[in-house]
Amino acid sequence: MRKDISHKTVAILATVAVLTVALAATVRAADDATGNPLQAQIDHGKSTYASKCSHCHGPNMMNSGTITPDLRAFPDDKTRFVTTVKNGKNNKMPPWADILSEDEIAALWAFVSSRRKP
Repeated sequence: MRKDISHKTVAILATVAVLTVALAATVRAADDATGNPLQAQIDHGKSTYASKCSHCHGPNMMNSGTITPDLRAFPDDKTRFVTTVKNGKNNKMPPWADILSEDEIAALWAFVSSRRKP
């Protein structure tokens, strides 16, 4: 009788362990599929930057020899960034308010601020 209980206990514990590992793998796969929300926003901003901004600001957020600023040194001022993107700057940078959505501008900010020089 004691031997039967031991085998049953071991079988139950093994089943629980397998289910725990399977659940952990499922949760991890779901995290990988949806990603970190901030990282997803940064990635979206990187894509938007590449297609809309890099031709003037450079692929690495700086374009030496031009009038565009080094965006890696942009101040930690989201309001200023959003205003500049929406309205343009000094008739040199065009306004993007009618082209980029609020989400795209927020994603651009997430990307630019994630690459800020220390």
